[in-house]
Amino acid sequence: MTQIDAPTRAPAPSGGHEDSRTFLFRLTAIASLGGLLFGFDTGVIAGALVYLREDLALTTLTEGLLVTSLLFPGATAGALLGGPIADRLGRKRSLVISGVVFVVSTAACALAPDVPTLVLSRVALGYAVGAASVVVPLYLAEMAPASQRGRIVTVNQLMLVIGLFLAFVMNAVLANLIDSQGVWRFMLGIAVIPAVAFLLGMMSLPDTPRWYASKQRWAEARETLERAHPAEQAAQEYRQITELVQADSKQPKTSVLAVLKSSPWMKRLILVGIVLAVAQQTTGINVVMYYAPTVLETSGFTRSASLLASVTVGIAMIVFTVLGMWILGLMGRRRMMLLGFGGVAASHLGLLAVYLLPSSTLRSSLILVFMLLVTAFMVTFLGTTGFIVLSELFPLPIRGFAMGASLGGLWVANALISFLFPILAESLGSVTVFGGFMVLNVLAALFAFRYIPETKGRTLEELEVDLRERYSAPSATRPVG
Repeated sequence: MTQIDAPTRAPAPSGGHEDSRTFLFRLTAIASLGGLLFGFDTGVIAGALVYLREDLALTTLTEGLLVTSLLFPGATAGALLGGPIADRLGRKRSLVISGVVFVVSTAACALAPDVPTLVLSRVALGYAVGAASVVVPLYLAEMAPASQRGRIVTVNQLMLVIGLFLAFVMNAVLANLIDSQGVWRFMLGIAVIPAVAFLLGMMSLPDTPRWYASKQRWAEARETLERAHPAEQAAQEYRQITELVQADSKQPKTSVLAVLKSSPWMKRLILVGIVLAVAQQTTGINVVMYYAPTVLETSGFTRSASLLASVTVGIAMIVFTVLGMWILGLMGRRRMMLLGFGGVAASHLGLLAVYLLPSSTLRSSLILVFMLLVTAFMVTFLGTTGFIVLSELFPLPIRGFAMGASLGGLWVANALISFLFPILAESLGSVTVFGGFMVLNVLAALFAFRYIPETKGRTLEELEVDLRERYSAPSATRPVG
């Protein structure tokens, strides 16, 4: 039992001369570059497709493969593997591995001589995107003080939409600067710059205090807490962490699957997380991200105008994310989710109605307006809360695995919707497709109302105790709030 008693005797290193605010700012800026790469690498294909179709003679099938290969199997594998790797090797090491893959696969995409090579390169890039989507929010949530956790984790979402915006801007700029069908190589390759910055930055940071504690590395856990938190908060959270880790250490050492088998309440939480993550994709936001130029071009905009309109969507995403971060300080996560799903459903109803109108400049403009409304409700209310709640929802013994399973579901849904959208829109019509999105968002709102708890303002350890009690009870399926 000496290792378990060790935390009470661990030294209190000074952590250097960097104060907690500066350290938190630095680690947030570095780690959230993973979010920027997530946004850039998923959004850049929207503009690149316009040129890839002609330069590599894409068909509808190969176009779908190019878009979805990053999502499935790429990002899906990254999400499923990134979480367990983060549990075993550490949050930091998982992100360093992702950084290496970001650099290598981005260069491979830009230099790809043909469609098969480009598809394989995007699968590898997808691994890095998927792993970052799981581990960056996890890393930030475990580093942040409870009072700042929502805003700090949301910085990752802000960087994600900035990445999307930069992708749209670079697509438009490069398209005007380079008069060649091969401009897509520059569009895809420029992401190597933030990828290198992310890799080098993560190598300079420590792992999280929760992960250090789970590996009985008490001195490092305490030192990291003291670097990231004010002294009083660091001491309080250190006590809570050690109490939970001590309780968990008294249980026999077993695999995650064995833990889940013996703890049905954790399985219920993972199911809630998967459904919540999938619901983020049924908003239809990926249609805006990947097919905005295509949708706008077919609705009546010229090619250059459609790319510039996509920049408008990117600007809107940044503005709405900042608005969401402000609202996050005033409103609970659960209420924001309900408003988000309801607003997205209403916006898809508007898109459905607009597509029934005859072709005209007004119709094209209204399509852009309602795409912006989908973006507004999704980014303001759902984008700012989805990853936060997922990073808060799961207990420490399964946190990486559960985040991976949830985000794996997200990426599968993302891939299916992205692959099927152009096919279903062509065969069934846009009215049917956007009507389907509307129904799915109504169902998502009902699910959130019944099953998503309020997590705001509570430490991860307090949430774990509460959710263990709630979901272990016979009435675990009752509504939560």
